[in-house]
Amino acid sequence: MATALLTSITPGLAPMLPSLLPMDKYRGAVVEDLQLPPAFSLPSHESISRAIQLAYDRDFSHIPVLNINRRPLGYVDVAALKDKWEAGIAQPNDSVVKYMTKFNRKATEPYTLITPDTPLADLAEFLRDKLFALVTDYDRKFVLAVATSQDLDNFVSRRGISG
Repeated sequence: MATALLTSITPGLAPMLPSLLPMDKYRGAVVEDLQLPPAFSLPSHESISRAIQLAYDRDFSHIPVLNINRRPLGYVDVAALKDKWEAGIAQPNDSVVKYMTKFNRKATEPYTLITPDTPLADLAEFLRDKLFALVTDYDRKFVLAVATSQDLDNFVSRRGISG
């Protein structure tokens, strides 16, 4: 449709379009189009036994850990946490903050803002070397959802998009 519109305005432009327009296998879709479930996160003082139970109830493998002001501190890898519990390294009443992976907050590693309006192509690039992305509001005050590469794959297969 866009090609037809542009060629009707400037007929000589059609052969140049493929080199001018980058391929977007997500067809301009944004994070909101993934229809992710609302984020589930844990307060830093939550016990690991409760964290594991809640994670399995919701089928989550990684859960963000928030401070008292609901700001992300890090995340819990549920499988690793369960392994530590079963090995006797972690106790059921230990706090998740003791076993979480902290987010890097350094000037050398700037925070990448992922919001509901972030293009899926940008999310895919972010997820190339990360397990998941926290989807937040623009002010980064609230974690709205957690997005993974699997969410992108599911979106592509649901839409019948080939890449």
